[in-house]
Amino acid sequence: MQFDRKGLDDSLLLQLYTELLRPRMIEEKMLVLLRQGRISKWFSGIGQEAISVGATMAIADDEYVMPLHRNLGVFTVRKMPFAKLFMQWQGRKDGFSKGRERSFHFGANEYHICGMISHLGPQLAIADGISLAHKLKGEKNISVAFSGDGGTSEGDFHEALNVAAVWNLPVIFIIENNGYGLSTPVNEQFVCEQLADRALGYGMRGITIDGNNILEVYREITKARAYCIAEQKPILIECMTFRMRGHEEASGVKYVPKELFEEWGKKDPVHNFENYLKEQKVLDDSKIEEIRAVIQHEIEEGLATGFEAPHITPSTTEELADVYAPLTLPAAAPISGGTDKKFINAITEGLRQSMERFPNLVLMGQDIAEYGGAFKVTEGFVPLFGKERVRNTPLCESAIVGTALGLSIKGYKAMMEMQFGDFVTVGFNQIINNLAKIHYRWGQNADVVIRMPTGGGVGAGPFHSQCNEAWFTHTPGLKVVYPSSPADAKGLLIAAFQDPNPVMFFEHKAMYRGITGLVPDEYYTTEIGKARIVSEGGDISIITYGMGVHWATAYAAAHPEVSTDILDLRTLLPLDYDAIRQAVKRTGKVLLLHEDTLFGGFGGELAAWIAENCFEWLDAPIVRCASLDTPVPFAIELEQNFMANSRLDQAIQKLINY
Repeated sequence: MQFDRKGLDDSLLLQLYTELLRPRMIEEKMLVLLRQGRISKWFSGIGQEAISVGATMAIADDEYVMPLHRNLGVFTVRKMPFAKLFMQWQGRKDGFSKGRERSFHFGANEYHICGMISHLGPQLAIADGISLAHKLKGEKNISVAFSGDGGTSEGDFHEALNVAAVWNLPVIFIIENNGYGLSTPVNEQFVCEQLADRALGYGMRGITIDGNNILEVYREITKARAYCIAEQKPILIECMTFRMRGHEEASGVKYVPKELFEEWGKKDPVHNFENYLKEQKVLDDSKIEEIRAVIQHEIEEGLATGFEAPHITPSTTEELADVYAPLTLPAAAPISGGTDKKFINAITEGLRQSMERFPNLVLMGQDIAEYGGAFKVTEGFVPLFGKERVRNTPLCESAIVGTALGLSIKGYKAMMEMQFGDFVTVGFNQIINNLAKIHYRWGQNADVVIRMPTGGGVGAGPFHSQCNEAWFTHTPGLKVVYPSSPADAKGLLIAAFQDPNPVMFFEHKAMYRGITGLVPDEYYTTEIGKARIVSEGGDISIITYGMGVHWATAYAAAHPEVSTDILDLRTLLPLDYDAIRQAVKRTGKVLLLHEDTLFGGFGGELAAWIAENCFEWLDAPIVRCASLDTPVPFAIELEQNFMANSRLDQAIQKLINY
């Protein structure tokens, strides 16, 4: 291994050595504790420390890093207290995630670290969002995202690199090529000669370096940072290294040829650098012992504090309270009057007024800039707000959701328009496992609104007509909003932008130009989590939302002989349980109506809650009316038969005649 200290003074070399030694000594201690049964699990980065340490030392302290399992050096270079780190690994309350996350699946804004999730790849797009924030603010900063060789097979890797290249984002993407993705060797992961060769396909610079040489890593990352800032472009750096232990300790290493351990053992990053510094007269045995003694004291002191930390006493109240970031809204000003507007115009107006109110709000989506989006919601926005804030995206839903989260970490608000709500499946992982969970995991809010053009009735077939709101109501941490009127569409959308939590905002496509109503012209909010009484009646209560409100209203108008009580939920998560209870009390007969399919639809959850909490007021079984349990068909005749509305009269008669 050839070291080149050119331009690096003795003090920096000593600092690099100390920071390189610290994670090695911590890990060696962790392996002892693991064998003693005093800790439960460990993901080892022994042999790979030079990458984490060299990269983190080469960037500014206020630049975000997105690390992985084997990047302990990132955390130690950033001076995270070892006692707090150990409490994190032990699942103690005073760790970084209140015992809610394991090992390195956490972040800490004060140290500018954004933790990973187990689904490898999503952290790369978060780096895009953070660097986009730097770019929008005119800051001369970068972000760094780590990936393993196995993670480069994920679609998130491609999407994140492509977005960074297209948008000219200053991101350093680091691949730790350690030879194995768990037990799968690299020759079963890719066939290109080097992973850095992939950079050419994205139009970005790519290099391969010796990941075990701390000086090469430090120097190349330093140069990469300067390049990214000067050129405002990303770079891909492949660090060749080797995993000297199992994926995690329990998995073992039987699948690895023994000669590889012999070969890479000679390339140990700590021992080789130590010997080099001794040759350079920067280190001697007494200095090494002095440095080791200081680190050993840090470790033992931290372990003593960590082991003394009490086990968690669960608080259900606190657990539930931490699912969402706190929301403090000013008192809503009274609104009056207004203008008749189509549903889609109300959405556009709410979006425009929010862009005016929040200069840090960025809109992203396919074709939303000059074209105005598939439904023309953002038509005319580019001249008003510019292309930096109204951004066309490549076709990469997962990366854009991740980018939105990265923007939020840097204090921005972000909106992503799913061109059709059906396409959300391609961004599902980011929504469910990153946006929804991040505040509960480590207190970081996701100030992100995802607009979801949804619903059928327009002959669009099975991939442009689905109602998939129930997928998201099952996910703690999300808010799910589904307005039925133009006034609510505007007020709830503005409220969604004021909310620091991730909001899935459903907009029924058939309502866009098919529903008109009085909408106040000024900026106003409609409270998320509050239902609306559409009409009061004494015979039956129809609890519904979205298009179901219009079906129920039309039925009531056509059947005045039935005194119909209609409750529009407006928000599906969190629910207005009190309004539901009162609707049950008013009639004792409840019909749950929605456009989504019956089995697993949201009505099932409503029925269960009403049965458990309102049974004494029921005078009949709860009836559900929903669409057929099939995909949404294309032919109009088939689609009309599919829709819940085609069975509404039958369901109401069943309930009335019970």
